[in-house]
Amino acid sequence: MRVRDLMSTNLVTVSSKTPITEARRYMVAHRIHRLPVVDKDRLVGIVTERRIAEASPTEATSLSIWEMNYLIARMTVGEIMNKNVTTITSDTTVESAIALAQELKVGALCVVDNGKLVGIVTNNDIYYRILNPILGIGKPGVRLQIHDCGEGRKIEDVLRLVNKSNLKIEAIHMSEPADRDAADLIVQVDVTDPGKLIDSITGLGYKVEIRQRKFENNLSGGK
Repeated sequence: MRVRDLMSTNLVTVSSKTPITEARRYMVAHRIHRLPVVDKDRLVGIVTERRIAEASPTEATSLSIWEMNYLIARMTVGEIMNKNVTTITSDTTVESAIALAQELKVGALCVVDNGKLVGIVTNNDIYYRILNPILGIGKPGVRLQIHDCGEGRKIEDVLRLVNKSNLKIEAIHMSEPADRDAADLIVQVDVTDPGKLIDSITGLGYKVEIRQRKFENNLSGGK
């Protein structure tokens, strides 16, 4: 998969001369946390909620409310933006983009082709377009965790039973528990009652658990 397959292209941008108060309004209105800064079709920086918050006077300042509002109203994006923006191209592999974002500890990467900003990739894009399908989030069925089933032959044993039951696999991936050396197989099948499949898998000697799919608040009120 390439970055072009998951990047957001419906971009909201600002110029370096945009007041930070206006930039903040854009973020709130569009429910975003950062804005690429573009001057004359060229990416010159990026401004984030955090940058704006850090630039804004705090309640501890000796300035009056009038003075604070005056200073904030005059401050522009160009004064606080991050000018050292690391970019990638739309042809970059998703694996490379994720590795780069983790290395830089950033939540988004701007995508530039031929000197023009064409998109942006955020953590949310990665969650929704990559992690969700892998983990089966939003898909029907039951998720089974088969212990110590991370080898080719063992995976083949389980998949053979799933196919024999005429069940559709919605998601499949490996999990490496911290307390064990062997990997587990996680398979999500489109079935309401997985009892027969679980019996078949345990019949081969594997331990099977049904993994929780939705968060359940176990805290209860009361005295």
